[in-house]
Amino acid sequence: MSDTGMPAPEAEIRAEIRLPTHELRADIPFFTRVLKMRLDSIYPADSPEVAVFSGHGLRLRVEKGAPEAPGTIRILTDDPDGFAGGARELTAPNGTRVEIIELNPPLVLPPTQHAFVVRRLADQAPWIIGRAGMQYRDLIPSRLGGSIIASHIRIPDGGPVPDMVHFHKIGFQLIFCYKGWVDVVYEDQGGPIRLTAGDCFIQPPEIRHRVLEASDGIEVIEIGVPAEHVTEIDHVMTLPTPQRRPDREWQGQRFVHNVAASASWAPFRIPGFIARDTTIATNTKGVAGVQVIRRGEGAAPWARHDADILFTFVMAGGLTLEGEGKEPFRLSAGDAFVTPPGMATRYADPTDDVELLEVALPGTFRTEPL
Repeated sequence: MSDTGMPAPEAEIRAEIRLPTHELRADIPFFTRVLKMRLDSIYPADSPEVAVFSGHGLRLRVEKGAPEAPGTIRILTDDPDGFAGGARELTAPNGTRVEIIELNPPLVLPPTQHAFVVRRLADQAPWIIGRAGMQYRDLIPSRLGGSIIASHIRIPDGGPVPDMVHFHKIGFQLIFCYKGWVDVVYEDQGGPIRLTAGDCFIQPPEIRHRVLEASDGIEVIEIGVPAEHVTEIDHVMTLPTPQRRPDREWQGQRFVHNVAASASWAPFRIPGFIARDTTIATNTKGVAGVQVIRRGEGAAPWARHDADILFTFVMAGGLTLEGEGKEPFRLSAGDAFVTPPGMATRYADPTDDVELLEVALPGTFRTEPL
């Protein structure tokens, strides 16, 4: 409180990035005319050595004799061809490099580098601390050339999750609850939704969401396409949003909350197994498909598929994965594998309790029993 009894005004705070120069006179027209920044101050008047510029969310102090390196400024704009005469790289008189890039560049999906991949939990791959304190285990180390990332994620200690409203610039993303439960709130989908073991979400591209709370020992399988994608924080939106629009589409995809308890089972495309469909192929218009697979009647034949990516995670039980030209792998819960298109494989000797999570891109493809 001030002496008058009124609340004391908050202190004004500004931040600047300092850049060096040898001759300030040459920098002023570059930063004001070429980069379209505003000159806020300059001194001393008789022989200027410092100028402060602001613009594009940035405040720069260009100072004669400053010890720092010139650095790089990245300007993101939705009209890069109309900024600075269409140049994409510039160098200021003081040596500062300027990159002018797309504000929202198109999502690039790298071509898949097909490979036969087996990742075993027993191999003790390291758990890495990632966003919001969650622990990540990489299920496809090669990421098939950058086309996909598959992560086994866990939070050992439950409770509130220190997350913020955010979104992902991505082509496809799946969250499948493997163990425990987690509460998440999504844009235009009402209040918090609890995901329990066996349930899954598809998070359409750029849907805003926030993880709220998780049980002790929560584990999820997260699939993202492409492997490298940007996560952005939304500092404006508050969740839940007042409206509920279950039919809304984000880049042609709908939000899906598939509940295991209400699913129906049908023969799988490979004899000897049954499966439940998560409706994700339908709601992504064929971008991807997700099924949960269990043992059925009879033995499975050798088969080959033509999917671009076919990823499988063993959730329970075990089986022997046989592949042409490969030694057989006996797999158990926590293991994962990728089978490339055209390669003959067989799911042999499954246990009665075997349960697999299969993710395919695209959602519709052919399988040929041999």
